[in-house]
Amino acid sequence: MPKTPERTDHRHDRTRGATCARAALTAAVLIASLALATPAGAAGARDATPTDRAAATQPFTTHAGATTAQERSRIDAYWTPDRMRLAGAMVPEITPVPEDDDTPDDPRPLPANTSDTGAVWTHGGAVNESVGRLFFTFDDGYDGSCTATVVTSANRSTVITAAHCLRAVGEPAAQGTWNHNLYFVPGYRNGTKPLGGFSIAQLATSSRWDADPGTTTSDMVAVAGYDAGFLVANPSVAGRRIADVVGSQRIAFTEPVAGEFVHTFGYPKDRLNNPEAKYAGSRMIHCAGPVRSGPKAPLLWGEPCDMAHGASGGPQFARFDTRTGTGTVVGVTTTGEELAGGSTGMSYATRLGDSAHRLYDWAQSRRV
Repeated sequence: MPKTPERTDHRHDRTRGATCARAALTAAVLIASLALATPAGAAGARDATPTDRAAATQPFTTHAGATTAQERSRIDAYWTPDRMRLAGAMVPEITPVPEDDDTPDDPRPLPANTSDTGAVWTHGGAVNESVGRLFFTFDDGYDGSCTATVVTSANRSTVITAAHCLRAVGEPAAQGTWNHNLYFVPGYRNGTKPLGGFSIAQLATSSRWDADPGTTTSDMVAVAGYDAGFLVANPSVAGRRIADVVGSQRIAFTEPVAGEFVHTFGYPKDRLNNPEAKYAGSRMIHCAGPVRSGPKAPLLWGEPCDMAHGASGGPQFARFDTRTGTGTVVGVTTTGEELAGGSTGMSYATRLGDSAHRLYDWAQSRRV
């Protein structure tokens, strides 16, 4: 799950030998690896282990992204329509560009508390603008993608996703740890940038994500609830902050409640590596249902949801209003039932707690 950014799993695709291992990790992460880090509330109450307290002196690790106008321009030009469509393909050189998904929109609001195990979101609303695909390039040169969400913040530039979408577990200074060419496209649809694209100025993950991969796997770290990551987006080409362009969603760091009805969104893309699979990453997919904790990973909470790699980092909403498309982000997709347990077709999220709250406070205090 948290080992590599999306490439083969909900998690991230890092394939190609080591890359493949990552992709599998990724895939395992979102598909079985819709990677969940740790419940928000749980993060708070459950982050209080001796190790956590020791890490409190340095609770998170930060990294600089695109800090110059030249770099921002290069990244914007890098993510062409076809490159975005193929992000996550294990062999992009020979992978056909996926066809557009032309599922018709439905202006009628989805009835409240309607369960959904994975279908194109056609009902409009603010979620169509504040959620999008997060693209990046692995150290091996291959591209991947996840899902991310603009959240309400003091700097109007804060975006949340999964930590494994930003970097691999391990010493942050190690070569190849961080992904690069990070680029967020809110409202992504069929290879287009309907609201523009935003390069990333700064990013951060919990210091617990720095665990030695020789003794602690990324899966273990994710299961412990540390798979949340935050980004600070650069302004648009016109100089506008991202929340002023696309709006934002509320965010909360509260204890999960069994049975609470949640809505999850993401951009799964398993069809890129399997023609018989269901999703090509072309449209945003929706799941909804009563939340429950993972039998093998009680800090991860999910609902029946048939997504795949690419959905990692997508928002899990509580109190989601299907008429307006607004809700409160309480977690980010981390993994599936292979890691967290439960019946087939479950997607679990890292709920947001104290660890994520510290990251959020840091991110929203950054100036861009």
